Amino acid sequence: MQGIKYAGYETATPIQEAAIPAALRGRDIIGTAQTGTGKTAAFVLPILDKLLDGPRGMPRTLIVTPTRELAEQIHQVVRALSAGTKLKSATIYGGVTANRQIKALKEGVDILVATPGRLLDLMQQRYVRLERIEILVIDEADRMFDMGFLPDLKRIIKAVPAQRQTMLFSATFPPEVEQLAAQSLKEPQRITMGLSRPAHTVSHALYPVAAHLKSALLLKLLKQTATESVLVFTRTKHRAEKLARQIAHAGFRVTSLHSNRTQPQREQALRGFKTGHFQIMVATDIAARGLDVENISHVVNYDMPDTADAYIHRIGRTGRAQRTGEAFTLITPDDNDMIRTLERIMGPLKRETLAEFDYAVPAPPRSAPDRGRGNRPPRPAPTPTRHARNRLAPRHRK
Repeated sequence: MQGIKYAGYETATPIQEAAIPAALRGRDIIGTAQTGTGKTAAFVLPILDKLLDGPRGMPRTLIVTPTRELAEQIHQVVRALSAGTKLKSATIYGGVTANRQIKALKEGVDILVATPGRLLDLMQQRYVRLERIEILVIDEADRMFDMGFLPDLKRIIKAVPAQRQTMLFSATFPPEVEQLAAQSLKEPQRITMGLSRPAHTVSHALYPVAAHLKSALLLKLLKQTATESVLVFTRTKHRAEKLARQIAHAGFRVTSLHSNRTQPQREQALRGFKTGHFQIMVATDIAARGLDVENISHVVNYDMPDTADAYIHRIGRTGRAQRTGEAFTLITPDDNDMIRTLERIMGPLKRETLAEFDYAVPAPPRSAPDRGRGNRPPRPAPTPTRHARNRLAPRHRK
């Protein structure tokens, strides 16, 4: 309760009300909850309550998660809620040297928050021992499946004791995740907080625009909208980097988050975005799940995501914890199929235009390398060298 007060919680969210009593009773849980609903505290609080009794300094809880960013965020929630208990947690993930992680393990930890790859590496090197694990949490199970971690996850599950409490959280349940749940959990209690629609605290708007005018429209939107903190999603890491440079050139404080950035760069970007040093972050879908920044006022889909589920997760970065937020999506005719899918789930989405924006600007002419080969002028024949001339010259008989 001291940790809850320290973290600023006053009333439980619906997922917390449903999950905490079941978890305290030791039940296995399958949880489906929309992002921003307080899911992390829903499993962390019962874990801390259980770990207060019993031995210290050995891993008794393992939380497996797909990304480093999510591992760090869960770790921060554990630290905040465990204030005063002297329980220790540590994060284990790749992309950084393992030395600090090994040092923390040697000093003794109660809770491990890990991504699958680095965890298996340290298990193989015998730095991590899982025979005392009492609680296993699998977070973002569908995301782990998407990222190809399912075989690693199965190896980890085999390494922990069969007698344990297991909590599995997943936004969607493809057959592979359902099968994993059936194999890993015993008579689980299902807790579902409707995920078929984005949070009702978010308003949505579509901005039709030609593909070559997307950047100009985005900059116009940013300049005339009262924004606190904006998360912009692109489809590729190269576009994220290019767009971040364009936004910076327009005078905004901006950073980026994508897989080409090193772990220290990612941490610096997230820290700067959370504290407000950067008002805009341009990201790929690496940030779509688990990014816990409370004050994001706007999410902008510079590129339409590939699935409705991805849209819901992106939009879930705003309108969190009963705050309101806005979602802008720049759309081209290529996005019509996805728009129809979204409108079947959410109902009609309003189309918006900017009064002072020139939508009639023509696309710039394509440069020569972009044109078809048939339009290229013929290349001049190369001038033969002296040796080639000698080889090619006809021989005259004496």
